[in-house]
Amino acid sequence: MSEVGARAWFELASTGVLAVVDALGPEHLDRPGLGEWDVRSLLGHTSRAFVTLVDYVGREPGPDAELVGTAGYYAAARALPSGDAAVAERGRAAGRALGDDPWSAVHAAADRALRVVRESADDTPAVTPFGTLLLADYLPTRALELTVHGLDLARATGQEPPAELVEACVPAVALCARIAPGQAPQVLLALTGRTVLAPGFSLL
Repeated sequence: MSEVGARAWFELASTGVLAVVDALGPEHLDRPGLGEWDVRSLLGHTSRAFVTLVDYVGREPGPDAELVGTAGYYAAARALPSGDAAVAERGRAAGRALGDDPWSAVHAAADRALRVVRESADDTPAVTPFGTLLLADYLPTRALELTVHGLDLARATGQEPPAELVEACVPAVALCARIAPGQAPQVLLALTGRTVLAPGFSLL
C-alpha cells in the first residue's frame, strides 16, 4: 500500500472523516451532498464503511470459500449488474438511521470499527458480498471509501480537506492504479497534464 500500510491508512482516513464531520453544522445536513444524496445521506453512506467492517470482519467463511484479494473484490463488484438505485437508497436509509445526533452516531461507528481493527490479526477473514478477504486485503477497500467520501463531504460543505485526508490520498491513488491496471496509463497521462479524462470516467 505505497509507503502507508493498510492499518495506518484506515486510521488516517478515519481521523480525517471525523474531523470533517465535527465541522458540520445542523444547517449542512439538508444541503446537496453527492448526486441525489443530501449531506445527511452522504454521511450515512460514508458511515457504512465503518459499519460494514464491523459486520463482515470475523465472520466464519463457508467451507468452499476462496480468498479474493483487494483487486478481486473490486472486480467482483464491477461484474454485478448496476445497483446504483439500491446504493442510493441504502445511503438515504443510513442517513436517517443516524438520528438526531449524527455526529455521535458516526463517532460511535468509527470507534467500533477501529476497535475491531486493532483487536484483529491481518489474517482474520472478512466475509463480504463480493468475496472473502483477509483483513489486510479488506481494510484498503474501507480506507478508500473513507478517503473519497471524506473528500466528498468536505467539498459539499465548503471545507478544506484536513491534513489526514490529504495524506490518505497517496495510498488511495496507488490502490486505484492497482485495481484497474489497464486504465492506469490514462490516469497517469491526465495527472501529468498530457490528456483530459473523459466525462464520467471512473476506476471503480
